[in-house]
Amino acid sequence: MKKTLLAVSLSLLIGLPVWAALKVSDRAPDFSARASLAGKEFTFSLPDALKKGPAVVYFYPSAYTRGCDLEAHTFAQEKEKFDAANTTIIGVSADSIARLNQFSADPEYCAGKFPVASDADHKIANSYQLKVNTVQSGAKDVRGVEIDHDFIERVTFVIGNAHRIEPSLFAPGTSISASIANEFTEATSEVYRAALIEMGLLLFVITFIVLAGAQFMLRRLEAGKGKK
Repeated sequence: MKKTLLAVSLSLLIGLPVWAALKVSDRAPDFSARASLAGKEFTFSLPDALKKGPAVVYFYPSAYTRGCDLEAHTFAQEKEKFDAANTTIIGVSADSIARLNQFSADPEYCAGKFPVASDADHKIANSYQLKVNTVQSGAKDVRGVEIDHDFIERVTFVIGNAHRIEPSLFAPGTSISASIANEFTEATSEVYRAALIEMGLLLFVITFIVLAGAQFMLRRLEAGKGKK
């Protein structure tokens, strides 16, 4: 029973939408959007990013909410490894650019290391066939500030230079194999322990998934780089 509940929890946290039209090898929709890096607004272009190498496009519900904060913090920690693989990271949410200017510069989260884009009108999310949930009235973020935007579901895509969605731990239509799960069962980093102690089991699981996903994506990117 416990294993079943854990499997269900993992599938919900990873956000693999079984109805999603976009799957591995599908062409990823191009997009440009207002974005923020280290508190400064600019226009992010996926086609321009792909000219430099692969891109990790991760959709998340909201800045300054626990799971999303932990996800951003983890990507910031791993940024140098993605740089070594010539890979761009871009977060996408329905947050306003004003909120993202704060979030992108916050040393606890994005830390000025990678950009986050605003999809306030959900056009990008819709093009990727993602679900958008209406925020509950009166919902507040971890700072006590009211959240005034909808929540895009949490899904991460790895997009190759050919604009195709690549296999990854988080890609729709891709399942987590036992070998990948086993590979990370012995991980005992301070990040894991801090999440477990300070934030509870739910965020421990989120941390485990995010870090495992990051490592899996990096290994695939490095493998692809070695084939060239």
